[in-house]
Amino acid sequence: MTSRTPAPFGRALCAMITPFTDAGTLDLDGAQRLADRLVTDGCEGLVLSGTTGESPTTSDAEKSALVRAVADAVAGRARVVAGVGSNDTRHTAELALAAEKAGADGLLVVTPYYSKPPQDAVAAHFLAVADGSGLPVLLYDIPGRTGTRIAPETVLRLADHPRIVGVKDCAYDILASQRVMARTDLAYYAGCDEYDLALYAVGGAGYISTVANVIPRQLRSVLDAFDAGDHAEARRGQLAATPLIDLMMASGLPGTVTAKALLGALGLPSGPVRAPLLPAGREVTDELRAAYDAVG
Repeated sequence: MTSRTPAPFGRALCAMITPFTDAGTLDLDGAQRLADRLVTDGCEGLVLSGTTGESPTTSDAEKSALVRAVADAVAGRARVVAGVGSNDTRHTAELALAAEKAGADGLLVVTPYYSKPPQDAVAAHFLAVADGSGLPVLLYDIPGRTGTRIAPETVLRLADHPRIVGVKDCAYDILASQRVMARTDLAYYAGCDEYDLALYAVGGAGYISTVANVIPRQLRSVLDAFDAGDHAEARRGQLAATPLIDLMMASGLPGTVTAKALLGALGLPSGPVRAPLLPAGREVTDELRAAYDAVG
């Protein structure tokens, strides 16, 4: 079996949606029910208030309340990682402390967006957050949304910090990821579901998956099969999930929209998306449900 660095938050993590009521308010009961289902069905960690969790449109108070509710619901059965990223270093540090107080086990910190800081400023941002909290930190590298990637040289520099433990990798540059993995003990989590098995096969820690909101057991089985040495079954499972991954993540709609549409169609906690996002239409929802049924 390929050697890999330890997975500080487990291998199979879900980038959980944030359920809302029909009126658009935070649905903490729904969040607890969804979290319990995800953990029961194989998720070893839940990532809250990330991209999929609509962090740009939830308040600081809502973020803290969500962490408390989900931590209570999972009761130590899974790790709870709080997204605390923003484009303001001071605000991010405040969110990190609030998440720690609310009961998070770790932090997900995205590259500051919109202002396009140079790499020394990117490093300074992450170091300020890591220095200001006692929780382990995952760097969130998603240049398609932030406008700025975390350069491999910057990741190597940040790897020396004792509380920076890994990367959620959405950079679509698996060669650069392997360069860093070869030189550090950072845990690399695939943040794009089409790379779940590919990154795991070269020693990645696992995945942080939007699609796991709806098929947590099936995605977990891919890692389990690989770890058991049944690489053919791991490949089969990854390819079986590909049509649904394609529809949810590459259809032109954000994964938040497609995940909530499918969860709603399945009668699971979801609720509306917040503006500026708009809900998926009936045709898209029907296609998602058909692809979900095909995964089995």
